[in-house]
Amino acid sequence: MRALGIDIGSRYIKGVLIEKGKIVDDTIVETSYEPLKRAVEILRNYNPERTVATGYGRHLLSFDGKIPTITEIKAFAIGVRSLIPSCRTIIDIGGQDTKIISLDERGNIKKFEMNDRCAAGTGRFLEIMASALGYSIEEFSKISENYDSKLQISSMCTVFAESEVISLINRGIPREEIALAIHKAIAKRVISMLKKVSIIEDIVFAGGCAGNILLKNLLEREINKKIYVPDNYHIAGALGAAIYAENLED
Repeated sequence: MRALGIDIGSRYIKGVLIEKGKIVDDTIVETSYEPLKRAVEILRNYNPERTVATGYGRHLLSFDGKIPTITEIKAFAIGVRSLIPSCRTIIDIGGQDTKIISLDERGNIKKFEMNDRCAAGTGRFLEIMASALGYSIEEFSKISENYDSKLQISSMCTVFAESEVISLINRGIPREEIALAIHKAIAKRVISMLKKVSIIEDIVFAGGCAGNILLKNLLEREINKKIYVPDNYHIAGALGAAIYAENLED
């Protein structure tokens, strides 16, 4: 059976096709202003026997195509656990929200914390800050963490933070120093959420921002624990939806 998981995020749509629990193919496209159209294109390209949608815009397919859905929390729990079976804590920093998920020994969700009221500290926040400093998002994630500075970003609101960054640039503060301060502020916010849920090993960083090396290193240093990033970190939610689809009863 070919089962498809579609994760309709605020920035990207991810599709994962599996057969007998193994990934056959995956795809990532920009969500754009027509997320339903993009999602339907993925469906038609793969023509699966079963599909489950998750993510920010999952209900687009449930309304239009009567496709079953699961929450991002459940999808990530399933997907990350399949990639790293020893996982007990998941950090997911997506385009518009941040999620911390605590799992029990069997992989069941114990507790979760979610910031979805604004884009503070999310992938979109990072993109805007990188642009303000003249970095590509890839360059932004590789800033040295050894910069000796006590500079702090006082606001995590995207609009105010961007204004603050521009003010710091105009004061002559090196952009590397500002970039590090931004990452430290995000790490502090994530750790605050972690403490509300748990910090039980193994800890796995998944979702789009898991490719940010600097952020991962800062988080590890602050909690003094190893954080794992799976190879397929960017498609964890879609993979979880695909696994759920494959195991649905007829």
